[in-house]
Amino acid sequence: MSTGDDAIRGVRDHDGRPSRASVGRLSLYLRRLEGFLRQGLLKVSSGQLGEALGITDAQVRKDLTHLGHLGQPGIGYPVRELVGAIRRGLGIDRDWAVAVVGVGNLARALLRYRGFQQRGFRIVALFDSDPGKVGQVVDGLKVHPPEAMAEVIAATGAELGVVAVPSEAAQGVADALVAAGVRGVLNFAPVVLRLPSTVSLVSVDLTVQLEQLAFLVQMHGPE
Repeated sequence: MSTGDDAIRGVRDHDGRPSRASVGRLSLYLRRLEGFLRQGLLKVSSGQLGEALGITDAQVRKDLTHLGHLGQPGIGYPVRELVGAIRRGLGIDRDWAVAVVGVGNLARALLRYRGFQQRGFRIVALFDSDPGKVGQVVDGLKVHPPEAMAEVIAATGAELGVVAVPSEAAQGVADALVAAGVRGVLNFAPVVLRLPSTVSLVSVDLTVQLEQLAFLVQMHGPE
């Protein structure tokens, strides 16, 4: 069974795959490399990437070994080739169809954010249990009732689901998404979800992040 702690399912050290921390750094490398491309830089060293992100060049090289044999000692990595390798490694060298459940302020903000489309994530279906919202068109998408989830997800090919509902409804929504065929769930509800091991789960709890930030600030103490 999965929990909110399983932030990236299937990414484990013991089977040779990159760790969760390494996967997070790959996303940061990608953003930095795209910045290098915009600057016209064609080659980059592990030292340059490490300096940009505040980590050692040895850690950069270790992370990038999961992508295959890239770059040459003393020469560096071809930026375009590395960008392509990271995109393939992260699975974003293709489009992903996304279904969102819960058409509140969060969902509307997600719909307005165009960065998802640039990364290949397309929101293709909206669901809400509020009869007053069902049938509305939000950002070009019709809001469907939960009862239509299996049919709509099958028709749209959605593989990822976003849970943006109150905590008491989150588990039922996640179960319905899984039953409808989604392969991964992004959970914004402040609750631990339990899903089959075949379904990947990422949980985003901003309160937890703020609590961790408060702890770090407290540990540093006053200047």
